[in-house]
Amino acid sequence: MTPQQFIDAALWFPEAVETEPFGPGTLVYKVAGRMFALLSERNREGVPFVTLKCAPDLALELRAEFDAVFPGYHTDKRHWNSVLLDGTVPDDELLEMLRHSYQQVVARLRRADRERLLAALGEDAPPLP
Repeated sequence: MTPQQFIDAALWFPEAVETEPFGPGTLVYKVAGRMFALLSERNREGVPFVTLKCAPDLALELRAEFDAVFPGYHTDKRHWNSVLLDGTVPDDELLEMLRHSYQQVVARLRRADRERLLAALGEDAPPLP
């Protein structure tokens, strides 16, 4: 998945907004003011990566399954994973991680907001690139 494909997927979610609170080069995707995804231009090797919220047990499973998944960069390592956009994680798997991240954040919102956003989301997922 390319960075632009990731951007399109992140903005597909209900009420998702893109911000740059850390300055140019780091895009943050929020719902109801809370971050659910972060896209960084490049790591030390020049590969873009994303950081996504994740249930702790699933985070460990994904790190074991994919070499491109590692503890969240500059985030709580227990609840966040970073994923290199180097093509080794299948697009459908990355989209599922993104959806899971969005749902993890929405689950912690006020009840009215949570119910509205989950109803708008339904069972849909962003289209595969």
